[in-house]
Amino acid sequence: MTAFQKLSEAWQLSTDQQLQLLGSPGRSTFFKWKKDGGSLPRDTVERVSHLLAIYKALQILVPDPPQADSWIKKKSSYFKGNSALDVMLNGQVVDILKVRQYLDVQRGG
Repeated sequence: MTAFQKLSEAWQLSTDQQLQLLGSPGRSTFFKWKKDGGSLPRDTVERVSHLLAIYKALQILVPDPPQADSWIKKKSSYFKGNSALDVMLNGQVVDILKVRQYLDVQRGG
């Protein structure tokens, strides 16, 4: 959760956005994770793993950290006029994976 919290700060995510990206855990569960850490469900771990990979890919592709962090909120023709964040907030792991795969291709991977 520590890495996710740092990513959330860098991307300036609201609490509701964080909840959605993590798979919509209960608010009390979410705040417990933030405070105490602990074991996360497998789905949540998978989501965080993909989000961290997206963060890392952006840091590689866009050498200016503030620009890399703001990329997820910029509209893109690849995502049919939506931002990467809009796509990821659809709520499914596959939505996060779409963004990760796009960035992996951009990196040549």
